[in-house]
Amino acid sequence: MERFKENILKTLLDKLDLPETAYEKAKKRYEDLGEWFNREDSSLKENKVHIFPQGSFLLGTAIRPVSNKDEYDLDLACKLRNGVNDSTHSQKQLKEIVGTELQKYIKYKGITTDLISKHRCWRIEYKDTISFHLDIVPAIPATDVKKQTLFESMQSKDTDKGMAQEASNTALFITDDRDPSYDQKEGKWNISNPQGYGIWFKTQMRTLELRAKFEAAEIADLPINIQKTPLQRCIQLLKRHRDIMFKDNESKPISIIITTLAAKAYAGESNVYIALNNILEAMPQLINSSLPRVPNPVNPEEDFADRWGMEAYSHLRLEENFNIWLKQAKIDFNTLTTSTTLKELNEISDMKFFVSLEENEIHRDLGFNSINKIASLRGPKKHIIQDPAKPWNFKSGE
Repeated sequence: MERFKENILKTLLDKLDLPETAYEKAKKRYEDLGEWFNREDSSLKENKVHIFPQGSFLLGTAIRPVSNKDEYDLDLACKLRNGVNDSTHSQKQLKEIVGTELQKYIKYKGITTDLISKHRCWRIEYKDTISFHLDIVPAIPATDVKKQTLFESMQSKDTDKGMAQEASNTALFITDDRDPSYDQKEGKWNISNPQGYGIWFKTQMRTLELRAKFEAAEIADLPINIQKTPLQRCIQLLKRHRDIMFKDNESKPISIIITTLAAKAYAGESNVYIALNNILEAMPQLINSSLPRVPNPVNPEEDFADRWGMEAYSHLRLEENFNIWLKQAKIDFNTLTTSTTLKELNEISDMKFFVSLEENEIHRDLGFNSINKIASLRGPKKHIIQDPAKPWNFKSGE
């Protein structure tokens, strides 16, 4: 029975996962940017620029866009490792010098869209075989004092000392034009640590078997974005369900909260179906009743759910909608994995995930006989797929 349910989720995931060509295209684009910033006549050549992915591409949890018309979103950090610090440059100056090189890059590559300035980053929009937009965040290494503060903060939460040291060493100062000291040297800078979060996430995503092997130093450490552990798979499923339930709705649960709670809840299960059920059960208990509600594991003073309590966002009822989504996800995944006919399986997968499972795929991957056999064992029970509870601020027609 569990094997059958696992196969349903795996077949669905095959439809949601990014094609290998998308990963290759993303990798080529950020490597191309890195070469551009470090070319011989670059104004930032001496700054030893490092371009690297962050977010879902770094973690291996990216999924296909809901529609073929939608763009892939690739988040990048642009770290200047030498010659720039919080005493020599303001945030504004850092963003401008990175923007100057990006303007040259767009012109050289013949990109017809303009460079777009966002609060924390620059955006480049590609329109070719695979539509991407790249969000490039200018950054510099955080000071040693700040790194030590982060290390001590993680240690105070009983984080493994080695992991805390490794993660705190990758902390960054980033630009944000909403910051009061945006145009001031030696001003207060925002902290970000995508590489540190990746280090933490990697320790969380290992199955019990892999954890034992890592501890015994018997296997090589693989790049995080090419591993496909049950944790990564569960996050992909949860994000897609969220995307469909809250399509075009600004009150949807954000990915970093889903990812962090799922990673904390994951107990090393080797089965996606079992892991998903356990994660959905455990996630509500991992939200703190006091601030910070969902702390950043590599910066415990930062609250990923800070907007839940902000007056400016109260009209969105973000916490309420998170809880509504979580309850609906439990119902929908249960309905999906207990489907007893091909028609019912297709109905729920199409309604909740915008994915159609072809009959030949069901025969090949799930086994038509398995569905009939399970249905006969259960008797004439029929699922009724009801309309989900609407998220607050749900717009008619969406």
